[in-house]
Order: sequence, then C-alpha cells, then structure tokens
Amino acid sequence: MPPRALKPSGLVLVDKPAGPSSFAIVKRLRDRTGARAGHAGTLDPFATGLLLVLLGASTRLAQYLVGLDKRYLTEIDLSARTATGDIEGEVIGRSEPPPRAELDLRLDRLRGEIELPIPAASAVKIDGERAYRLARRGVAVEMPLRRSTVHELTLLGYADGVATLDLRVSSGTYVRAIAEALGGHCVSLRRTEVGPFPVADADETRIIPPAEALAFLPALEVGEAEARAIRQGRTRVAERVRVVCDGELVAVDGTVMP
Repeated sequence: MPPRALKPSGLVLVDKPAGPSSFAIVKRLRDRTGARAGHAGTLDPFATGLLLVLLGASTRLAQYLVGLDKRYLTEIDLSARTATGDIEGEVIGRSEPPPRAELDLRLDRLRGEIELPIPAASAVKIDGERAYRLARRGVAVEMPLRRSTVHELTLLGYADGVATLDLRVSSGTYVRAIAEALGGHCVSLRRTEVGPFPVADADETRIIPPAEALAFLPALEVGEAEARAIRQGRTRVAERVRVVCDGELVAVDGTVMP
C-alpha cells in the first residue's frame, strides 16, 4: 500500500459530536483529503468538542500541540459513581449529593497542582496492556497517579445533584478523574479550547497552514536564500522557534519541514 500523501498539509479544527471515536474523525478526514492524518489529543466517544487533526507533513507538528492547555465544560452527577467515571460505565455506588458548601470545599481542593489516580477506563498501559481492557475483563489494578494543574475551575451551576463546571487544565488531565474526586461521574463533557484554538473556530473545510497553526511559538522571518540554506542543512536554527519564509513554515525547533 503506498504511503499517504504529505499534502494537503496543515491543521483542521473539528467540532466532534458525541458518538464517533477520535480515530473515526481522523479517518474521515484522511479519506476525504487523501493525505496522512493524525490527531493532537483524543476525546472519548461520549465527549464532544474541539479535536485537532493534522494533515500531511504537518502530522509531525503534533508534539507542539498535544502539550497545550485544554478547556472543558462538564456536567457531573454527584449522586452516583460509575466504573468509568462517565455515563458509559456501570453504576458502582450511589450517595446523597453534597450540599453547596461541601461542594465548594471539594472544588477548592482540586484547584492548582493536583495528583489524582488515572481512571481505570483509560488507555494508559498497565504491565503492557491498556487499562480499559483490563477493566472490561474485571481485573482490578491500582492505577498510577498523575500530576496535573487545574488553572481555572468555576462552578457555573448546581441543581438536582448535578454540578456544571468550566475548567482549564494542563495537558493530560482527566476530567473523569476530577469527577471521581468530587464523588460523582461525568454526564457530559465538551472541550471548548485547546491552547489558542476555540471550538467556535472549528471548520472542517478549512486547513490552517502549518506556520499559522504554530503561531503561539516565536517566529523567525527569513528570506529565500536563508530558507534554502536551512532546508539544505547549511544553517541551523534555534529550538522552540518557527522559521517562516513568505508565510511558509521552513523549520521548527531545528527540524526542517518537507
């Protein structure tokens, strides 16, 4: 089978609906464009919101996007816990939702630097096997802790035992783990931002050029002669800098773009 094309190349912002997997969204764009495709951070099938899909040669830019902060809107049912921390799991315990004052205390403990167990239904590998596969077989394992940062955590509403939260977190934070720490499970989860990209800008018909996709990195503008020297390996560039020539990404972090 021939390798996937390196063009078109760029970033596509997708507003993922509930239901399909992130892989299904990537495959749809791959089939439509004919280009190599990949994502810069998955969303669970039940979740909605912003998915960053990279096409062509830009798939190599994923490393600069996966570490960006994420923003979510979530509804958490505090009357029940589930095996997965979300609506797809079996209910494993029920309790009376906490009063507002108690909920405020629980939220306070989850702001800033936190360390929580990774959900058992995650894709993290335990002894070489995906945790969610172990969970499906009923294998109980002690999940490792993950340190992350909750930059913002706002309670937008609390009614009938369901808390609506708006939160901005560091990359790798499991919102389901936050739901479990609060004593409940995610009823809904929507990713509204990834770094500088808002879900309001999602448009599957637009391919954002590589240089624009990395606009949050410092830029070094060069002329055609210097760009040619960089591509030929005769000139080196600084790390964490995107080299741009006439709007085209020449190199980033010392790596030349094809």
